[in-house]
Amino acid sequence: MSQRDQIFEFAKRTAHLKPEGAYHVLGRALQLEKEGREIIHFEIGQPDFPTFENICEAGIQAIRSGKTRYTPPAGMMELRAAIAEDAGRRRGISILPQEVVISPGGKPNLFFPTLALVEEGDEVMYPDPGFPTYEAMILVAGGIPVAMPLLEENDFSLDLDAFDRLINPRTKLVILNSPSNPTGGVLSWEALHHIAEQVQRYDCWVLSDEIYSRLVYDNLTAPSIASLTGMKERTIIVDGFSKTYSMTGWRLGFGIMPVALAQQVELLLTHSIGATAHFTQFAGLEAILGQQEAVNEMVAEFQRRREVMVSGLNSLPGFRCRQPQGAFYAFPNIREIGQSSAELADRLLEEAGVALLPGSAFGAYGEGYLRLSYATGV
Repeated sequence: MSQRDQIFEFAKRTAHLKPEGAYHVLGRALQLEKEGREIIHFEIGQPDFPTFENICEAGIQAIRSGKTRYTPPAGMMELRAAIAEDAGRRRGISILPQEVVISPGGKPNLFFPTLALVEEGDEVMYPDPGFPTYEAMILVAGGIPVAMPLLEENDFSLDLDAFDRLINPRTKLVILNSPSNPTGGVLSWEALHHIAEQVQRYDCWVLSDEIYSRLVYDNLTAPSIASLTGMKERTIIVDGFSKTYSMTGWRLGFGIMPVALAQQVELLLTHSIGATAHFTQFAGLEAILGQQEAVNEMVAEFQRRREVMVSGLNSLPGFRCRQPQGAFYAFPNIREIGQSSAELADRLLEEAGVALLPGSAFGAYGEGYLRLSYATGV
């Protein structure tokens, strides 16, 4: 057997890991483009706007002035303080700088609090359809994933009856994502109050992924469960700069959590990543403190694209698409087509040159749907 053909036995904590659907489809789409095919890209959740000029300039000036050194693992205190003020004001809560942990992208602040809290055999509830990293990180931590169904007939909010059946004394963590990837659904105050009551009853933690919190439409807001009485001290808020400020490649995110947990997450950062890039944090500081008109303009453009996308999808035979309330994804129901979501997604890419994701890439409850990102204009 050659070294290339050698079969390795990896630790069981990573045996379940598989490529994230968006990157997998993107890779195939790029290969087809290399072969001369013209591809329409609806697969990747990445704004096509360039990073706003004031943010770019702040990053460039930071590099030129020598801001290329190590920082504390939890981030520059100036940026942590700015995020604490901004995030607290938007959510109507008081946040200390010491409760903010900066990370290279949002995913470390998904993964590391889960590693810090979840013991082997603890149950962790997560939305389905939902971001694939949730289930992956639960299993890496040794937890037991418990899928919470999102219902199309309820604008893809949680099935609260199912939630009540699933939560129990073994539940350690409940993961929320609002606005949602892939559905674009937003959890209402009513749903959040219901979840909060049950979480406090069973003494659970909540991890609230709010990365799309400023990408909402029709004058709606995406409320945070941390704003409810008794919830801030048991909630981890995860947010970042990638979507709001079109900074995906800058790799800059943050978590907000009780100080003791923030210190534990900082230790995990210390022994894994080290610290987030120095100059990137200065760009983030400008994003928070600088003008916000460009964000509003981008959101208005996403809303315009949403109207075009949803109208077009609803004109197709066998497609039925609800109006997403937030994020930048359409999630049409394609059950009348009579093919699995993976089969249809493959055919659309290979035969029509349209790259999108099957709903099944986001969990069992995503079967019968497709996800199309309108973060990119065509």
